[in-house]
Amino acid sequence: MTVIVRVMRETCVRCFVVLLAASCIFLAGCTSVPGIETGTLQFSSSPAGAEIYLDGEYRGTTPATLAGVAPGSHTLEYRYPGYASWTDTVNVPAGTSQFYAALRLEPATGGEDKNGGSTVTEDRPEITLKVSKDPMIIGESMVFSGTATNTVTVFLTLYGPGSYSKGVGLTRSRPSTLGLWSYTWMPGTKIQSGTYTIKASDDWNITSALVNFNVIGGGVVTVVPSRYAASKGSTITFSGRCTSGTDNVRLVLLGPGRFSGGIELGMVPVLENDTWSFRYLLEPTMPTGTYTITVYDVPKTTSGSSQFTVGYTS
Repeated sequence: MTVIVRVMRETCVRCFVVLLAASCIFLAGCTSVPGIETGTLQFSSSPAGAEIYLDGEYRGTTPATLAGVAPGSHTLEYRYPGYASWTDTVNVPAGTSQFYAALRLEPATGGEDKNGGSTVTEDRPEITLKVSKDPMIIGESMVFSGTATNTVTVFLTLYGPGSYSKGVGLTRSRPSTLGLWSYTWMPGTKIQSGTYTIKASDDWNITSALVNFNVIGGGVVTVVPSRYAASKGSTITFSGRCTSGTDNVRLVLLGPGRFSGGIELGMVPVLENDTWSFRYLLEPTMPTGTYTITVYDVPKTTSGSSQFTVGYTS
């Protein structure tokens, strides 16, 4: 009897050890399986404060961040009083994703029509736009401003030469309670001269306003006299190029006698190919000596000069 009890005890101990080892192996195997990576969603809207519903479940108001979302397809909805609900099916990847929506104002309900039915009229956005200067000199700032109604923000897009050829979104400006908005553009000195177009549009691009303006400066002005030694009473032609984007150049002649303080010869238009030309009749009584012709673009962002001599009439 004692032998049987001892055998049963040893058998139980062996079974317990086997079960304990198996449990450790099972648990070790479970902890070694990597977990599924979830998504973190960052919600924002215009206007802010919209209610967030993910798969029909309320998840707070914008702006908000929600972690631990299973990757895959989900239904996202924004709700805000006075605005139409925004709903879409979104694909949530692993990692962090951002979701933004511009909410649209609900249509305004009017009175009854002549047949006794109700009429519904939608308040279309209205936007005005103006620029603070034209032309604008490279290195200066420009203020875009105007009025806006029935839109939460005004979206500004700028078109022009160089990096602006396909349009660059500058900002979203929020109108004041009076419907006024403004934005100061400070591009620095790296922009090109030329004609630019600023576009102001509402959140849904239903209405927009366009204004063209010119940017000048940053180019060069050259001047070459038709002769470097001219006689009194003869005609000399000054010509050159101006690539600063201006419409006109101004010529100033400096020399001996009454020309010592500089005399303005006139303002000359710049042609479409950036060239200009001016014919000047040298007076018979001009002092003999060396003269300097200087050409400025208007309004004097850059200049160029050249020298020539005036002798006695032959």
